[in-house]
Amino acid sequence: MKNKIAKLLSILALTMTLSVVSVPDVAAQCPMCRMSAESNLKNGGTDGKGLNNGILYMLATPYMLIGVIGFIWWRNRRKEGEEELEPAQD
Repeated sequence: MKNKIAKLLSILALTMTLSVVSVPDVAAQCPMCRMSAESNLKNGGTDGKGLNNGILYMLATPYMLIGVIGFIWWRNRRKEGEEELEPAQD
């Protein structure tokens, strides 16, 4: 059982690492925001440079929170299961 979980977690970690490392430039902007950012950059402004990163950061935050909450829940459930098995073995 532990080998299956370790294998699954390693495959998941490898997949996540590859998806983060091999991401091409992403344009995560609505057309209006994109037009505003491009016009700002053309006029010598620097406001539009971090817009994509900010949008991607806001997109990733809920997924990270759900992942952390799910991991904590899974770890606590696993500990409860181990505690239930210990008295039965004595």
